[in-house]
Amino acid sequence: MPKNKGKGGKNRKRGKNEADDEKRELIFKEDGQEYAQVLRMLGNGRCEAMCIDGTKRLCHIRGKMHKKVWIAAGDIVLVGLRDYQDDKADVILKYMSDEARLLKAYGELPDNTRLNEGIVGDLDDDDDNLVDDYVEFEDEDIDRI
Repeated sequence: MPKNKGKGGKNRKRGKNEADDEKRELIFKEDGQEYAQVLRMLGNGRCEAMCIDGTKRLCHIRGKMHKKVWIAAGDIVLVGLRDYQDDKADVILKYMSDEARLLKAYGELPDNTRLNEGIVGDLDDDDDNLVDDYVEFEDEDIDRI
């Protein structure tokens, strides 16, 4: 049988559960950076995100975060914009839910940004929500109009 020559297995690659994310300093955007909300994950270390400036960009998750920080749809991230490609960006940092709420409270994120939702985008286009849009009028209301 071959002898194991590595330094360990799967558990070593996972590493220790470092709890340095509990209380970290809130990082604000700088020049060439923008806040974004992840619309959907595309795989291969990429995601589609809607930036706060209104542009939908294809974002690449940097190698330091790859397989260490899990990003899901609806998360608020800090992306670095590219000078040579406006439709692409790089994910620099993922904000935890309490940090995203703080950003919204400080006015960094607009008020219409929805936090803590897995699926973002145009939810009003669904046809199965027609029951909520139905309004019933009485005969008296119609006569007044």
